[in-house]
Amino acid sequence: MLILMATLTRRLQILIEERRFAQLEHLARERDTTVAALVREALDQVYAQQPMSPRAAAERFLAREPIDVGTWYDAKRDIEDGMDRGA
Repeated sequence: MLILMATLTRRLQILIEERRFAQLEHLARERDTTVAALVREALDQVYAQQPMSPRAAAERFLAREPIDVGTWYDAKRDIEDGMDRGA
């Protein structure tokens, strides 16, 4: 995919482990491209897909690990504390 530098207007900075970066550098050399181009390609492949159907979204949500949110009394206390602080 050819991307003109003039169309690249936003900068993204991420921190990754040295091992991951080394893998990206190796792959970029093999493909005669840049690490940045590999990252853009990966973003396109993963996030530019068609929107998820409501059913698929629900199944994905329900398959997640449960999150411990505490008891109703804890939640009520947090809400009341927030109201007392004017939050």
